[in-house]
Amino acid sequence: MLILAIDTALEACAAALLDTDANALLAQETKPMARGHAEALMPLLARVMQAAAVPFTALDRIAVTTGPGSFTGLRVGLSAARGLALAANKPVVGVTTLSAFAAPLVSDNVAAPVLSVIDARHDQVYFQLVSGNGGTLVRPRIAPIAEVLAAAEHGAPRIVGNAARLIAERWPAPAPIEVRQETAPDIGWVAWLGAAVSPSIAPARPYYLRAPDAKPQAMPAAGHAIV
Repeated sequence: MLILAIDTALEACAAALLDTDANALLAQETKPMARGHAEALMPLLARVMQAAAVPFTALDRIAVTTGPGSFTGLRVGLSAARGLALAANKPVVGVTTLSAFAAPLVSDNVAAPVLSVIDARHDQVYFQLVSGNGGTLVRPRIAPIAEVLAAAEHGAPRIVGNAARLIAERWPAPAPIEVRQETAPDIGWVAWLGAAVSPSIAPARPYYLRAPDAKPQAMPAAGHAIV
């Protein structure tokens, strides 16, 4: 199976082409960036596909990160993935950033739980806690950091994500086993997760966990002109 993975959810613009039959990434590229995903993504996708020497029509599936993450970044990746899927008549699947962060640690087959954390600002984080084999211990949610620290009841974790150091600095004893501060998920793991899920249970739609900060303006009251 040929999987094109796309990630623009956080502070990177990334794509990779995975051949599951060969158990190999044919091409990949990641550009760290906090802004500018819309301008960078399509040229980056073209370079990845050219490096792999694979046409879009040969793809079996497209995988894209769905969040939590930047509202603008998510829209860029999702729009591109849906557009390519429609043009090539291929299925598209969604992969959460929290799961993508956790995947390489779960693959290590270590018993300790894995805590994925993404900075939501205002002393809050998006987080998810899974067991060493990937089983859910705490479902994805947004919460104050104090609530995240309560997950210590499950034992000393391995912490990963762009808020990993923030949480580790406040973690109660015993200390975390491992701390991986990462600005974005590994695009290769996004591809592998995209190969493992089904379009019917992993739709390519935004996974916000809270309403976006941008809100439409309220309609003016009757009798008031719009200026």
